[in-house]
Amino acid sequence: MLIRRLEDQEPFTTRDGSIIRELLNVVHPPIRNQSLAEATLPSGGSTERHYHRHSEEIYFVLDGTGVMEVDGEAAEVEPGDAVAIPPGAWHQIRATGTGSLRFLCCCAPPYTHEDTYFE
Repeated sequence: MLIRRLEDQEPFTTRDGSIIRELLNVVHPPIRNQSLAEATLPSGGSTERHYHRHSEEIYFVLDGTGVMEVDGEAAEVEPGDAVAIPPGAWHQIRATGTGSLRFLCCCAPPYTHEDTYFE
């Protein structure tokens, strides 16, 4: 059984500007087809608008509030909200509350820097 603790993962900044702690991906057998990470944006922060040619994503908001934009459609998000982001969809998320916005990112196929495209 593979168990990885969030607090043991080293944070890094992705190409889109979010701070990520990767939990599970293809370098952790038996995972082969997806990845799971926690992302954090400081209050007022946002990711750079981008898309993934191959990966579909699901964002699940844990803490804070924000505005999520997918292909030009924007909506407010809060804890408990899940957002579907299809492959090829331009998207961006912005933290709007007084605290950080924290959310889970699930990608299938797994997230790679090489599959992240900007305007």
